[in-house]
Amino acid sequence: MAYQNYYTAPSSINWTGRVDGPDQAHLRWHQVAACIHLDEIDDLSNCFVLLGYACDEGVKRNLGRVGAAKAPAFLRKSLSNLPVFQEQQVRIIDVGDIHCYNNDLEASQEALGEAIAHILKKGGFPIVLGGGHEVTFGHYLGLRKASDKKIGIINFDAHFDIREPKDNRATSGTGFYQIAQREESFHYLPIGIQQISNTQALFHTAHTHGVNWIEAQDFDVSNIEIIQEQLSSFIKEIDQLYVTVDMDVFAAPYAPGVSAPAYNGIVPNAFFMWVFERIINSPKFVSIDFAELNPDYDIDNRTAKLVADLVFRVVKK
Repeated sequence: MAYQNYYTAPSSINWTGRVDGPDQAHLRWHQVAACIHLDEIDDLSNCFVLLGYACDEGVKRNLGRVGAAKAPAFLRKSLSNLPVFQEQQVRIIDVGDIHCYNNDLEASQEALGEAIAHILKKGGFPIVLGGGHEVTFGHYLGLRKASDKKIGIINFDAHFDIREPKDNRATSGTGFYQIAQREESFHYLPIGIQQISNTQALFHTAHTHGVNWIEAQDFDVSNIEIIQEQLSSFIKEIDQLYVTVDMDVFAAPYAPGVSAPAYNGIVPNAFFMWVFERIINSPKFVSIDFAELNPDYDIDNRTAKLVADLVFRVVKK
């Protein structure tokens, strides 16, 4: 397959940690996660499949601070010590990473799409560990390769990422524009948008493409009924739900290790977790990724631990 030129197999060296005991009640993820080459798997039913996207070329092109390419390995360390809470029998499989070589972002996105399509066709649930937010377009390519169903995307993000590419060069900020050009019916709901982080032109582009959004200043428990209705209406219109979480959607004290920090972003409190779990409990939810974690700027692993918490909730659901 085409992705093989950009693919490296998983390593058990990333899965180490504390051992409290061998029985089920003491298990942690590093004791149960399997490292398997993607080409060696025939059936991924009931499997959560961790795939890294070790790329920040799009961030570099978008003039952000680079470092997100290191995120997949960094995140595996945070995931390793998570406890196993499983009422159902599920498997956690690490299938390795897709890389960006020779600054060829577009080829790496195509490779990511091939790998995700492979996972979906085998019955797995992809959890993609980015990487810059250029992960979105590659992830979308995989969903579209695997199915012709109506895709809806919920994006937790301070930015629309709907900028038109210049000279046909994709960046971390162009993904949703590229998707909109390929879809007859564009279903996109960004949550956490900030006026100080988007130009008036980007608001206009979103409006032109029929996008509704929830601004960070409105993401509050006092608006719970409006937000609940907006989520329900959006999910009702689609067949498959893909969720992408750009870690810069969160306030900087909670997520300092990102490509573009937001000092006044969303707080990952009980209300956010209620919204997040409502989304991931939808039967239409088929895949998720986490973008823009930059280990070079993380403090006390706060951002990585927040990602780990969200991944944990996806698997535990």
